[in-house]
Amino acid sequence: MTTHHAHHARTAGADVQKVAMAAGVVFLVVGVLGCIPGVTTGYEDLALAGHESGAELLGIFQVSVLHNLVHLLFGIAGVVAARTWSASRGYLVGGGLAYLVLWVYGQVIDHGTDANFLPLDEADNWLHLVLGLGMVGLGLALGRRHEDRTRKG
Repeated sequence: MTTHHAHHARTAGADVQKVAMAAGVVFLVVGVLGCIPGVTTGYEDLALAGHESGAELLGIFQVSVLHNLVHLLFGIAGVVAARTWSASRGYLVGGGLAYLVLWVYGQVIDHGTDANFLPLDEADNWLHLVLGLGMVGLGLALGRRHEDRTRKG
């Protein structure tokens, strides 16, 4: 028979894993959508990489083949990480920190130069900030609840 604390620890662990899985699936969907003409406007101008890519996911977010591949790889990482609590927490916190670094990078580079290799635009930058803060926050909050409950149980 499980204790009340053990049940909550299991539930908190499952929560961070569900969030990592959901994030992974969303990144996979975004990666696929970035490869679909119509969903991605200017698809004929999709470049391998760089600021010259004229393609925009949903007509908002500038994308390239490299950008789409990064989303697909990040999605796969989330789905794989969702297998365990610690990997899920690491994916959310580490991935969130990576997005915050990407946000800073997007703020300091000149978007019209080769430094903009993914490419990034203003919409991407603000999305990266929200994703970074959200992922780090969820990873820490759900991870802390799991750690606190397992110590008490």
